[in-house]
Amino acid sequence: MKSEINSSDLLKEILNEDNFLIVQDIDGVCIPLVKEPLKREIDVTYIEAAKSLGSQFAVLTNGEHEGLRGVNRVVERAYAKAGITYNEDFYLPGLAAGGIEYQNRLGEVKYPGVSEKELDFLNRLPKEMERLLNKNLIEIFPLLKSVQIESLAKSAVISTKFSPTINLNGIFSTIPNDIALQKRIQSMLRELMSDLLISANDEGLEDSFYLHIAPNLGKSDNKERLKFASLGDVGTTDIQFMLSGAIKEAGLLVLINKYVQEKFGRSPLGDDFNVRNAPKSLLAIKSLCHEQIREGEMPILIGVGDTVTSNPSPDGKGWLRGGSDRGFLTLIQELGRIYKKENRIVLVDSSHGEVDRPTLSDNELKGISDPYDPLQFNTYFRGGPKSYVEWFKQLAKERNIGI
Repeated sequence: MKSEINSSDLLKEILNEDNFLIVQDIDGVCIPLVKEPLKREIDVTYIEAAKSLGSQFAVLTNGEHEGLRGVNRVVERAYAKAGITYNEDFYLPGLAAGGIEYQNRLGEVKYPGVSEKELDFLNRLPKEMERLLNKNLIEIFPLLKSVQIESLAKSAVISTKFSPTINLNGIFSTIPNDIALQKRIQSMLRELMSDLLISANDEGLEDSFYLHIAPNLGKSDNKERLKFASLGDVGTTDIQFMLSGAIKEAGLLVLINKYVQEKFGRSPLGDDFNVRNAPKSLLAIKSLCHEQIREGEMPILIGVGDTVTSNPSPDGKGWLRGGSDRGFLTLIQELGRIYKKENRIVLVDSSHGEVDRPTLSDNELKGISDPYDPLQFNTYFRGGPKSYVEWFKQLAKERNIGI
C-alpha cells in the first residue's frame, strides 16, 4: 500500500523530476462542478500555469474540447471576462470524449478512427434524445405543464459531437429531496439510452458505441452499473453515448506514447496509435505498454481525478467499485509497479460544487473507497478544485524559477 503524502511534499517530488507527466481530469478537478455546464468557469492563471508545463501536462476527460459546451469555450470566456489578450497556444492539450478527441495547445483537433457513418448517427442523436426524454417526463411529472417538460428535456440534453449526453442535474434540482423519484428517473434514463444503442445496432453500428454512466459502480456483464441516489449522494447524473474504445485507460496509453515521441523522438506504439486501435482489456494495455515503452522513456506519472466510487454490494459480501477516473488512475498505479517508479494518485474533493457528491472532509472516504480497495490514493485535495488549482499554479511557478 502506498503511503499518503501531503501536497507540499508532492510538489517537491515533482520539482526534483525531469521526466514526469501530469494526466488530469477537468470537471471537478480544475473546474468546480455546476448543474448547468454552460456556466462552468476556469481560472485564467491556471490555464497559464498549464501552458508553462509544456509537454509534461495533459488532460484526459470524458467531456469534449470543441462545441458550444466544450472546455475550449470555457477557456475563451475566462480570458474574455478577465480582459486579457491571449495567443493561440492557450488551449488545454490532451484527450477529450474519453480519448477520441485529441487537441494540441493551438486548439487543433483530431479524431482518428471515427467513421462518417458514426458521426452522422451521433449528429442525429440529440434530437431523438430530447424527443424520448420529453415523452418519458410527461409520465413522471403529470402535473407539470408541457412547456415546463419541454424546457427540462431540452436543457438536459448535451449536444456534443462525439458523446451526446443526458444530464439530470436540472431535473433533479426540481425534486432535491425526493430520492425515490430520483431513482425512478435514473432507471428511466438507463432504459432510454439502451434503446438508442439498439437503434444504432439496427443501422449496422453494432460495435460502434457504448454507454458511459457517471458516476457508476463499476461493471456487470461488461456494462456500467447505475449508482442510484441516496441521502447526501445524488448518484448517477449523466449517461453519455460514447464511441467504442473511448475509455480513459486507452487514452492514458495514447498520451504516454505522444509524450515519449515529443521527449525522445520516437513513437513506441506508432504514429497512428489511438484509442480505437488500442487493446480493449487492461491486461492487454499493460502488456503492450511494457513490451514497447522502455524503462528510461516511461515518465513518472501523476494522475489527478475526482470521480471514484465504492459502495457495499447488496449481498454484503463485497464492494461495487467504479467511477470514470478509477480506470486510468488504477492503470497509473500498476504501471508504477511494473516500471518501478513512484507514480502518484491524486484525488480532488468535487463535493464543493453544486452537485451532491461524497466528501473527503470526514476522512472516511465513504462512497469513494473502502478498506480493501486496491486503488490507493497518495494525496488528497480536500479543499476541492480551488485548493488544487492553487497548488498547481505554485508547481508551475517554482518549476519555471528552477529552469
